[in-house]
Formats: sequence, structure tokens, C-alpha cells
Amino acid sequence: MPDFRKLVARAAAAFLLFAAYAAAAQDWPSKPVRIVVNFPAGGAADVLARALGQDLSEVFKQQFVVDNRPGANGNIGADAVAKSPPDGYTLLMSSGGAVSINPFLYAKMPFDAEKDLIPVASVAVVRVYLMTHPSVPAADTKELVAYMKANPGKLSFGSAGTGSSPHIAGEMFKRAAQVDATHVPYKGAAPALADLLGGQVQFMFDPGPGLRYVKDGKLRLLAVASGKRAPQYPDTPTFAELGMPAVDADTVFGIYAPAGTPTAIVTRLHEEINRALASPKMVGVVNTLGAEVASSTLPAFVERQKSDRTRYGAFIREAGISAE
Repeated sequence: MPDFRKLVARAAAAFLLFAAYAAAAQDWPSKPVRIVVNFPAGGAADVLARALGQDLSEVFKQQFVVDNRPGANGNIGADAVAKSPPDGYTLLMSSGGAVSINPFLYAKMPFDAEKDLIPVASVAVVRVYLMTHPSVPAADTKELVAYMKANPGKLSFGSAGTGSSPHIAGEMFKRAAQVDATHVPYKGAAPALADLLGGQVQFMFDPGPGLRYVKDGKLRLLAVASGKRAPQYPDTPTFAELGMPAVDADTVFGIYAPAGTPTAIVTRLHEEINRALASPKMVGVVNTLGAEVASSTLPAFVERQKSDRTRYGAFIREAGISAE
């Protein structure tokens, strides 16, 4: 077959596929929608996805079901979504790490974060909080640094995985404070938090779920690795206020879809998610994580991703961090 006939055939097939997706978009959703969370149950992404899924289920009269697919610092779940049909029935709730940090950590990514996934909606700026087990003899960050310098390598810190924002925050802290500690990566923030509560690791940069254990003394809150104090914890200083401005590791959690998902579906989801984020219920859920609602336009969401790629990429290269 001549080349031009092949081109015509391919163009026709592409048009038919586009027409099929356009028609399906008008009836969407006609069946349950899966929200893949690329971290274990109990973490910040899971908490946000479940609350948001419940709201969307009520609005669209179809179930938005959470499917936890953890592993490889979010790559496993994100890859599953990137390779799913772009029909609006598979979405991803992820931290910014899978799209902004992982490309700098892995020599070979299973998907192209910039080409295979498209942003649907920004959900929340999730801060990470420096927390210690009560057995650590330090009432504040200054005392913690002094103890670590007097006992180099004695303490260990947990994270949601190599290259996750809690891990990056820990490495930033080590470099800024000039201290040594052993990094213990987990498959998510929830299992890392469980070991922090049990004393198997002594400190952690927690993305919010651990805050509920502070009031009863099970954990000690020392600082927040963010550019500004959290309104929910106004007495907790930032690292900039402690003389370590480089320790800033918050990320934007958001909803993504496979590239090629019809614009009509993405637009509807974007509008309904922003509406949900303005509700007292979602604001309350976000507040329990010590996070901040981050509804925005899609261009602003994309711009934040680019900024995070630049910022984290530079630090990862400088620190020589690798997931392999």
C-alpha cells in the first residue's frame, strides 16, 4: 500500500477514535469512576481522594471508587493511570512527587510525566511537619540539632519512600543543620507514621496524618518545612525562622487523567472539584492534615508543577539522591 494510503487510513482511524470519545464524553459518567491513589491507605493522598470521591459520587450520581496502588514513590499507580484508556473512567490522585520529583530520581521512568498524564485539578498544598517520638530528648528543633550533633548517626527518620517530599525534607534538614541520620524509606506515609509512633524510627517529616497524635503527647511537633506557618498551627515555626530557609518541601496534591481524555470531561471535573474544595466539608478535611486548599486554574496548576520540577530537580542533583 502506498504511504499516502497508510496515512489516510491512520487519519481515518484517529478520527473515528476521537469521535467515539467525544460521543462518550456527552454521556459521561455512565459507570463508576476509579480514582487511583499511588500511595497506601491512610496517607494524605488517600484521605483527600476519599473525601473528594464521596462528593463527586453525589454530584455525578456514579461511584468514584478509590483504588490504592502504592510503590516506587508513586510510579506504580501513576503508570497504571498513564496507560489506562483516556475515557474519563480512570483518574489519579497524587502528590506532586510522582510528576515533579520522580523524573529526577529514576534513570528510566515507566511513563513520561509531562506527556502521558494531564492535570485535571489542583487540590491541596500539603505541608510536611517535623515530628519526633517522645523518647527523643529534644523539646524543639534547636535541641534536636544539638542532640544529633552530639550523637551522629544515632537517630533514624522514616519517609513515604525514596524521593518523596518527606524524604526530600529530611535530606534538606540534614544538609542545612549539618547533622547525620539514617533514612528508612517506606511504601507510604502511613506505614512510616506507624513505625514513628512505635519508636522504630525517631523522627519524620509527616504530611499531616500524624498531627492528630500531637495533642495527646504520642508525638512531638517541632517545625514545618514550608514557606509560611500553617494557620492550623500558628505557634509552630518554619525552618526559615529557625535559620534554615532551604528546608522547604511542601507539594501540591492534585487529580490527573491519562493524556487524551476528552476536554469536556476534564473541564467538568475541574469545575466540580473546585466547587467541592470550597465546601466546608472539604475545607475541614484539608485542615485535619494541616494542609491548605489549593483550588486554581489549570494554567496555574501547570506553572506550579514546572516551578517544583526546577526547585526539586536542582536539590536532587546537588544532593546526589537516586531511587535506584
